[in-house]
Amino acid sequence: MSNSTKTIADRLRAFSDTLTRAERQLAASILENYPVSGLGTITTVAQNADVSTPTVARMVQKLGFKGFPQFQAELRKELQAKISGPIAKHDTWAGKAPDGHILNRFTEAVIENISQSLAQIEPEEFDAACALLADPDRAIFVVGGRITRALADYFFLHMQVLRPRVTNIQSISNAWPHYMLDIKAGDVVVIFDVRRYENSTLKLAEMAAEKGAKIILFTDQWRSPINKLADRSFASPIVVPSAWDSNITHMLLLETVIADVQERTWPETRERMDALEVMFDRTRFFRKFT
Repeated sequence: MSNSTKTIADRLRAFSDTLTRAERQLAASILENYPVSGLGTITTVAQNADVSTPTVARMVQKLGFKGFPQFQAELRKELQAKISGPIAKHDTWAGKAPDGHILNRFTEAVIENISQSLAQIEPEEFDAACALLADPDRAIFVVGGRITRALADYFFLHMQVLRPRVTNIQSISNAWPHYMLDIKAGDVVVIFDVRRYENSTLKLAEMAAEKGAKIILFTDQWRSPINKLADRSFASPIVVPSAWDSNITHMLLLETVIADVQERTWPETRERMDALEVMFDRTRFFRKFT
């Protein structure tokens, strides 16, 4: 991924091995409440991280910026993108719409999002997340938001077939604290949270983390505030030529996770699938052509 397509948070993580101790301390401070934490004066940013102003200047240059003003201008662009609603996003796109049919333009944007997402995923991180989800000793709780609950429902439906003890939490309902009664240390909470991040979902994540649950987060390139609580996090680009964000990359990851967990649990999963088919036959939910 080129620097032009990376967020500053992406660059901070990519350059972490080349940063000095003071620069890593500064990076951690900026990421703590990103991107707002980097929008003060250079002196304020330095003081908040307990480092010197020359440290701030050196680090922004390492990230590829000519100076602190350029660094902050990029942060402001990210913040504007992060908080913009559907109408604002459509207006921004429409003025820059290239020639060509929407089928081609939309598909090209999705393919680019997928490429960027896959380039960032560490196979070890992916495998570790799937191992947590396949562990029969851990209960699984799935949480989505206003839009992403469609992803949560889809994931829940499949995981419920693969293994027992899977619960779908409706975070937009005021009854979601009831589910916290059953979450125990070591359980897995899968959370979907993209820009216009929801306060109720963050509060749920905080309470789950306090109980010792493992959090797997699916988020966007700007990363939900829940990212700092997550044990495993997958950040996928979501921008397409539309007023709406795209969840196609998240769906690709979800289906890959489902396939991996299925392989890890296949003997038990096959028994569950066989039993489910017997019930479908008895209920005659589906037509048969034999």
